[in-house]
Amino acid sequence: MSFYQSSPETIFKEFQTGKTGLTEDLAEKKLQEYGPNQLQEKKKKPTWLLFLGQFKDFMILILAAAAIISGIVGDLTDTIIILVIILLNAVLGFVQEYRAEKAMESLKKLTETQSKVIRSGKTLSISSLEIVPGDLVILEAGNMVPADLRLIDTFSLKIDESSLTGESVAIDKSPEVLESPSLSPGDQLNMAFKGTLVTNGRATGIAVATGMDTQIGKIADLLQEETPKTPLQQRMQRFGKVISYLILGICAVLFITGILRGEEIFPVLLLSVSLAVAAIPEALPALITISLSLGAARLAKKHALIRKLPAVESLGSVTFICTDKTGTLTQNKMSVVTSQKFEKEGFWKNIAEAPAFSPFELCLALNHDIHFGEEGNPEGESTELALVEFFIKEKSKESFQKIQEQFPREEEIPFDSSRKRMTTIHPLGEKFLILCKGASEAISEILEKKDDAQSLEKASKDFAQKGQRVLAFAGKIVSKLPESLSDLESKLELFGIIGLIDPARDEVKDSIQECQTAGIKVVMITGDHPETAKAIAEQVGIWKPGDVVLTGKELTALSDLDFSNQVEKVTVYARVAPEQKLHIVKALQQKGHFVSMTGDGVNDAPSLKASNIGVAMGISGTDVSKEAAHMILLDDNFSTIVNAVKEGRRIFDNIVKFIKYIMTCNGAEIWTITLAPFLGLPIPLLPIHILWINLVTDGLPALALAGERSEKDIMKRPPRPPKQSLFSDGVGYHILWVGVLMAGVTLFTQFWAIRQGWHWQTMVFTVLSMSQLGHVMAVRSNRTLLFRQGFFSNKPLLLSVIFTFILQLSVVYLPFFNEIFHTQALNLKELGFALGMALVVFHAVELEKIVRKLVSHK
Repeated sequence: MSFYQSSPETIFKEFQTGKTGLTEDLAEKKLQEYGPNQLQEKKKKPTWLLFLGQFKDFMILILAAAAIISGIVGDLTDTIIILVIILLNAVLGFVQEYRAEKAMESLKKLTETQSKVIRSGKTLSISSLEIVPGDLVILEAGNMVPADLRLIDTFSLKIDESSLTGESVAIDKSPEVLESPSLSPGDQLNMAFKGTLVTNGRATGIAVATGMDTQIGKIADLLQEETPKTPLQQRMQRFGKVISYLILGICAVLFITGILRGEEIFPVLLLSVSLAVAAIPEALPALITISLSLGAARLAKKHALIRKLPAVESLGSVTFICTDKTGTLTQNKMSVVTSQKFEKEGFWKNIAEAPAFSPFELCLALNHDIHFGEEGNPEGESTELALVEFFIKEKSKESFQKIQEQFPREEEIPFDSSRKRMTTIHPLGEKFLILCKGASEAISEILEKKDDAQSLEKASKDFAQKGQRVLAFAGKIVSKLPESLSDLESKLELFGIIGLIDPARDEVKDSIQECQTAGIKVVMITGDHPETAKAIAEQVGIWKPGDVVLTGKELTALSDLDFSNQVEKVTVYARVAPEQKLHIVKALQQKGHFVSMTGDGVNDAPSLKASNIGVAMGISGTDVSKEAAHMILLDDNFSTIVNAVKEGRRIFDNIVKFIKYIMTCNGAEIWTITLAPFLGLPIPLLPIHILWINLVTDGLPALALAGERSEKDIMKRPPRPPKQSLFSDGVGYHILWVGVLMAGVTLFTQFWAIRQGWHWQTMVFTVLSMSQLGHVMAVRSNRTLLFRQGFFSNKPLLLSVIFTFILQLSVVYLPFFNEIFHTQALNLKELGFALGMALVVFHAVELEKIVRKLVSHK
């Protein structure tokens, strides 16, 4: 039997306590038995092991092997440069993983507070860490609940559980036993949970769970699960393995062929190492990291803070966004959206000086506990705040102040969860004005006229079907006050009702529409009631006729197979527990979906971490949710996610472009070095030439590609399948044929220059470098010709090409570089021939776009 189903007496007996609390000796024994009231972490990996783990990528291992071989054969320059790149990549990865482990520490800090307990009949203030099961805990407004408590006494107690359940309104608590089985935490009205906030009233409760046994402790345990790899990490892992195996195979073939031809081992080994250096894109990890960093900087300007760099492009693969309602889709602020006033003719007939306002308006202005702060703004509980703001909007602040002065509060019957209403009493000449507000059913039972009760029932039903929270207002005039004020709550007249809702953000509907156009399905997951959740979901375009609304209770009743069969059809989940949010995310992932989870509460942290891309709210979000997330929205604006999706897709497109560019260039180097001996030509390039091409000619323009603008149809495409190869959509074909063409042009230059008696090696070096610069200008778009894009539409790229062109000419013509790179100055004829051959590749790639466009139109 759950604690909420047990009576206080039963729980007293179970925990060996009573109304005077535990004795100090028994509390000490229990502390030894249960341990401190804090969240425990699983054993962390040592820092050094986290760092070493960054080197287990297959491509990194191959690079390390190439560096070692380079050092053995005496080429220390290559060795040093490759090792520096490997180390930089490892440091960046280590920093990201180390920061991710702060989620648990933030969760622990959230729950370390001072608490009042009763021990041996005395009230003591102790650290929440020292609370044990059986302790009698006193709660007051403003307190953070220190442990899971079974409430035994409550006085107008309200608790904000939004961080745990997602419920936007503070919950009224009561000590009454609840008999229904399998209630979610949000429905356990006689329980107070660790980490939630007391907003009103006071209470006493028995600690029934501490530390990891609490609801928040269960969430902390869920946070220990592994974080899934991003699509970029998955693609790069597959890409690294494929390219590395390919390179090892080619190097082995070249080495064995050389030995069989009777060549000396050292020159053949040097050639094989040169080929490995040429083939492995050692600058690629650094280029991708820099590209993601630039993307993260762009997103920060658009109010999205990236915590884990691979997440920059991850949103481009998202197929489902599972979003919390409160504070994410909505404003996290109650607002009056509907009102209905019931005219009461003759209500003031026996009053000498009748008020200038209707009884309904007086209820709105007087029946609340709102006060005005130092800056003149109303402050208080969100529902009452909405009532006052509604009155001021309909009338004026001057009218509100006038009513407050004219009708001071003489007495009141405070709100409590059993009555579900509040009554205030105000002088009215020689009589008294009784004003009452509360839940519609609570007001209905104290109305004098049956017609009023029927009108209230009908109007309340209409409001509730729209997902609105209904409050009713009633009252009467009495000549004198009875001895028992509770007798005043009878035979009242109905004044009116209002419907409140936590309204959706203005821009959310358009953002969700854009997500849907981009092939992304948005799903609401909330702790709110189904009708409220459905109404908001329908308003913003998430729920449409035919979609499924599923409650946490219904989800619990479903088998894993049944849930799996309908998980893609559900658009609204209501009244769900934290574990169920995680279950939803994992069910979608098992269906092959790439899932994003947005949220701001402690309850969202496990789902944020388990999802492929977790998005936390920066303003309303807890530290725990921020540490567990991959990305933080600094403005708590759902539309910022859409901007991030666009940016993520743009960044991935550009990453593919510079992978296509680099691998084409590296492929050309492989073909050039491999085919030259078979064509009877000498080795065309020296290792230092290859290194120059890889780090300068490849690196600078490739990095500038990161700033390329997005394609026009970027938000009209479906999401990229996470398992889609980097070589799909013609990328692999392009790398192959352009690489062969580039090598062919280079080898022809070598052949022709040797025949003409020109400086053939310098010309080969120049043609290969310059043709790559022409190639990078052509691959800026898969569809649009360069002259249509404009040479100046990506100024960093244009500048990098010009700068690299000048550097290449410096290597050819400056004596200092001639000695280092073993180059010779070309005459005008030699340079003109080299530049002409280099332009062949640019024109060929531009021609490919025209052919592709013609084929697609057929």
